[in-house]
Amino acid sequence: MFLESIHVKQFRNYKEASLSFSKSVNVFLGENAQGKTNLLEAIYVLAMARSHRTPHDKELIQWDKEYAKIEGRIQKRTGSLPLEITLSSKGKKAKANHIEQRKLSQYVGICNVVMFAPEDLTLVKGSPGNRRRFIDIELGQIQPIYLYHLSLYQKILQQRNALLKDMGRHPSAQKTPMLDVLTDQLIQLASEIIFRRFRFIRLLRDWAGPIHKSISRGLENLFISYECSIPNVLEDMDMSRIKEECEKAFGSMRHKELDRGITLIGPHRDDLLFKVNEKNVQTFGSQGQQRTTALSLKLAEIELIYSEVGEYPLLLLDDVLSELDDYRQTHLLGTFQEKVQTFVTTTSVGGIAQEMISQADSYIIHSGHIEGGD
Repeated sequence: MFLESIHVKQFRNYKEASLSFSKSVNVFLGENAQGKTNLLEAIYVLAMARSHRTPHDKELIQWDKEYAKIEGRIQKRTGSLPLEITLSSKGKKAKANHIEQRKLSQYVGICNVVMFAPEDLTLVKGSPGNRRRFIDIELGQIQPIYLYHLSLYQKILQQRNALLKDMGRHPSAQKTPMLDVLTDQLIQLASEIIFRRFRFIRLLRDWAGPIHKSISRGLENLFISYECSIPNVLEDMDMSRIKEECEKAFGSMRHKELDRGITLIGPHRDDLLFKVNEKNVQTFGSQGQQRTTALSLKLAEIELIYSEVGEYPLLLLDDVLSELDDYRQTHLLGTFQEKVQTFVTTTSVGGIAQEMISQADSYIIHSGHIEGGD
């Protein structure tokens, strides 16, 4: 798949702009704070219906404007398809083929993207929350039902936490059956989420392992595992077994959760573990090993999406090439060359391999104005 064109209106520092793109490489060139990343962000929002930089849609709308709109046209195996996202104080609307999508989970996944930014290089050593977001974003693209289950889980989790807190303050309320109702609902959704995450990590591991070995010149073996906060839940379990273990765990944790006033186990507490040559790379790995692991994950995402949906995603590289040495750059460039439409932001073409520049369409960005295209 590739993005044929995009039109943005009142988005970030762009009053209005239209662009058509090369099927291979597109470079957004300019100084910092001119709008390069904003343009990349617009592509991401068009695909994912959310920003990778902020959870607050109002930050995407130009100052003193009531709304922002992003329109684009993607080319898939099945033909050309228009997409549209409108952001306002009333919420967001997403359209595919001019038809408004009732739920965003029905929209996400129509256009797949992989974003690679400097902060992704800290994915390995960053917080568990960052790694959970990584799973949620990538898994949600290939299994929209996952986003639906995750959204319900988060709502019920919020209700359950509020109830636990209230029950802790008022012991007389601890006989309410509402906690059992919410717990049963949470367990069902937790089982679905954990089961799908386990499958996703198995697929990701199968792709990331060989890629990491290649980048490390055959010296390192990468193993990725999903660390579930619920005791005795294992990767090879089916959903019914996972649910059984969830029921046991929540039953045994009930008094502790009432004392603490918060849900102590579940997918919202889970994490990923990365091992290189059987050592925890998060704790004991060098910066080079951690960066190679992060790069392997991103390259694996590309191949995993292709294996699941039958088309390569768009690849968005936000000023990341300058953060990688020549050898890692070569692997990144070699992966997508001639098969993945790529968008790159940079302050200078000097930090980009010449073979990439020779096949790229280049755009010069200055204060929200765009020049070029070839």
